[in-house]
Amino acid sequence: MDSISKHESHTGKPAKAWRKNNAKNHHETSHKPGTANNAEEEDMTLLKYLALNALELGSPASGLPLKFSSNETSGWLQLSGHPDSFAIAGPGTIWKKTTLEDGEIRVYEALQQQKNDPAYCIVPKFYRKVEFKSELFIELEDLLSDFNDPFVMDIKMGTRTFLESEVSRTNARPDLYQKMVRVDSNAPTQEEHKAQAVTKLRYMRFREQQSSTSTLGFRIEAMKMKGCEPVRDLQKVCSQRDVQAVLSLFLQGKEQNKQSLLKRLKKIRTAFEESNFFKYNEVVGSSLLLVRENAKVGAWLIDFAKARSSDIPLDHRSPWCDGNHEEGFLFGLDTLIETVDQCDLKVLQTSRLEKIVRSLPWK
Repeated sequence: MDSISKHESHTGKPAKAWRKNNAKNHHETSHKPGTANNAEEEDMTLLKYLALNALELGSPASGLPLKFSSNETSGWLQLSGHPDSFAIAGPGTIWKKTTLEDGEIRVYEALQQQKNDPAYCIVPKFYRKVEFKSELFIELEDLLSDFNDPFVMDIKMGTRTFLESEVSRTNARPDLYQKMVRVDSNAPTQEEHKAQAVTKLRYMRFREQQSSTSTLGFRIEAMKMKGCEPVRDLQKVCSQRDVQAVLSLFLQGKEQNKQSLLKRLKKIRTAFEESNFFKYNEVVGSSLLLVRENAKVGAWLIDFAKARSSDIPLDHRSPWCDGNHEEGFLFGLDTLIETVDQCDLKVLQTSRLEKIVRSLPWK
């Protein structure tokens, strides 16, 4: 099977839990390039960033766990998220910690009850709510149970990754100013420097401008290559060329892998566009989980903690303004599809990028 579409292959794993060497215990399944010098310099800029991340993995940002253990048989290592947020439920399923206030339960329960909605087939299968030791979990498909040692990528979707309620207050805050200048001392305006304070909205937009979120409508959060430990905090991979380089690593420069991924991404786009459920729901902070092992490629929409219902229809492509609930999910998916489609695999195959990345001291 060259590509996997969630329920077609029933390989489920939602919020992204991934089995490292003991998968068999669970399932026996297995832009124009510049001059050579400029291209090499650009490759080395990305490589330097990847190397720093390989040596010093920072605090993760979303919810993608990869099964890992020092003894190769148990334990969890998050590609992004909180270490205690996931647990193995049984063959083919995981538990994800949640709360009644999260949007996750509402989204999964709604789609479970609307199996005719096209979006039902692009998200992990939801089984039930579980209360265990006074904590609430949801049981979901383990999307990685049919993989052994795959390439995994977490892509945060949309041009807005914060809730409107998070930026409702207009008071300027000194702590956010300090956070901003630590990243870029030239970022604040003269007025902001004078006040030594910025609003939450100003800071959140600034933060999104540090990644490809504001330009491409998506950003690569983290990636794990076959046989390597995950690299997190890839949000600063901003340029389309660097994004294509990382995607090429995921695809291993193979046209068959590229076409399989494009087919799946286009299917997700069509299902999302035709979904009546998502027509009236914003999906802030949601991700696409990409998984590939050899020629087997899968992609799913995950992470709905910030999903909120809307009383007005959304097109998911219009620019956001306060109150319109647009988050740019489809704008980002359009751009992602275009970016993958424009990957010049032959050019990237001949670059030194993959060779050097593979020589990094991955932890």
